[in-house]
Amino acid sequence: MPRPILAYINQAALAHNLSITRRYAPHARITAVIKANAYGHGLMQTADALKSTDGFALLELEAAINLRDAGYNNLPILLLEGFFSTHELALFEKYRLSTVIHHEEQIEMLANCKQRGLNVFLKINTGMNRLGFEPKCLPTLLERLSANPAIAGITVMSHFATADEVSHNNNFMRQLQLFDKTTRINPKLPHSLANSAAIIRYPETHRDWVRPGLMLYGASPFSDQSATEIGLIPAMMLTSKIIAIQHLKQGDQVGYGCNFQADKPMRIGIVACGYADGYPRHAPTGTPVLINNQRCRLVGRVSMDMLTVDITEATDVQLNNPVILWGKGLPVEEIAHYAGTVSYELLCAVSTRVKLVVEQVPAE
Repeated sequence: MPRPILAYINQAALAHNLSITRRYAPHARITAVIKANAYGHGLMQTADALKSTDGFALLELEAAINLRDAGYNNLPILLLEGFFSTHELALFEKYRLSTVIHHEEQIEMLANCKQRGLNVFLKINTGMNRLGFEPKCLPTLLERLSANPAIAGITVMSHFATADEVSHNNNFMRQLQLFDKTTRINPKLPHSLANSAAIIRYPETHRDWVRPGLMLYGASPFSDQSATEIGLIPAMMLTSKIIAIQHLKQGDQVGYGCNFQADKPMRIGIVACGYADGYPRHAPTGTPVLINNQRCRLVGRVSMDMLTVDITEATDVQLNNPVILWGKGLPVEEIAHYAGTVSYELLCAVSTRVKLVVEQVPAE
């Protein structure tokens, strides 16, 4: 028998979440972000579920080529960090890939490019301070790119740092106002601004292209609003089984570091899931786990291959009972909150040794 940890991927939920995105942004085209192996959900099965999107966005050139080779020939595919060498430019033309342009070296490589028909997304740094040109450079950049015969179309884009944080609304508004002020020089150019959080809360950011990521996978980008409230359905359910049961006496300790000590007689279930599977090692005692639809608590330190759960008060919990680490009934956002991280990290961290099982069950 194989190790029991599995990640079930609900394609119907992915398609449902795309429809919710359209409901929030009915007048914009959608670039579905499927980078990092579709946030851990598997590139090809996710692309298949989201095939009614208007385009895909990712970072990995090899993954983009794989999509084209798999028959995704009629949708734009955008590389969010663009190209890194002139050699790659030939592949961009061959596979008809769009590219983000965010630094001067890329502009110079394009100036000597013999390729034709490239669609570029010109990234303006409005305050995120990762990628992008200074806003004051936009007029010159547009002039240079417009004169380049390699360029077929230009979209101006930026990225919000705090669209998911109401407490930083002033920063968000500064970025939006700076973008709008900067792009007035050519109002006819298409824009791409909104990530998942902005799609949901700031319709004024939708513009021509929106770029949903997390919401497609059924997780909320907000700490004060659940996925259910937004209308989303989790697309991944991480499951395993109880592979052993231990009976502790008062004073017994559990796991590496012995940082949990039983204050009474307890039953402990050992679950085949650890940080090598992608479960957060820093998840503390008290982090919820679902067993037989009952909420139990993680106790002790998560190890590489196993974690331990208090099943003292749970009824009818036996060896080989299924365990839900996150998914239906236990949102990944909740586990992330306990672990002091974000759901993005947990989904993307699911390791390759966890088998992805594709389901096409109806979304609820």
